[in-house]
Amino acid sequence: MTEHSPSARPGRWRSGAESRQRILEAARALFREHGYGGTTVRAVAAQAEVDPAMVFYFFKTKQGLFAAATEMPPHLPSAIESIFTGGLDGIGERIIRTLLENLDKPGRTPLMMLTRSAPTHEVSEALLREFIDREITSRLAAMLDTPDAALRAGMVNVQILGLAVARYIVRLEPIASASTDELVASLGPLVQQCLTGQGATTATDTPGSGR
Repeated sequence: MTEHSPSARPGRWRSGAESRQRILEAARALFREHGYGGTTVRAVAAQAEVDPAMVFYFFKTKQGLFAAATEMPPHLPSAIESIFTGGLDGIGERIIRTLLENLDKPGRTPLMMLTRSAPTHEVSEALLREFIDREITSRLAAMLDTPDAALRAGMVNVQILGLAVARYIVRLEPIASASTDELVASLGPLVQQCLTGQGATTATDTPGSGR
């Protein structure tokens, strides 16, 4: 899924602020026109009149380029990759922890941090949806060997969107003031249940419930 860099090149590129800016402008134009999936690093490089290796030098991966072009937090692509480390085992807790650790950072406006200005709001939202679908939802579905894989992955989106709204927008207690560890322990098994059918404990399963 990741377009990785060839070997990084040192030297004059380290001061190539002008080239970097041209790459970003080209990327923004192409992402708006063709979407995330329809835009390639090679196409961005051609429009910016640079070698593709220079794009990789500055931004490491296509995901990194998208992050910079949309003013996404620069660490977010690598944080997303960390979700998939280790396969399905414990992925529910990793999803919740990754979400909270990134949205809890100061100075971030949850759910709006990728929109650059009001005139481009709808475009930015569409790009974000496509990015999430390709880099998270589709990858989650691909990990599952079930006929309802897409539905299961979609239910994960319901869980994390609900958490984000409750914690950061509505500020619903006790969700808003709960610690990351508390929410990971409570919600991680629910997300795991959505994906694998394992990890959630219901009242009927709880020892001493009388069932």
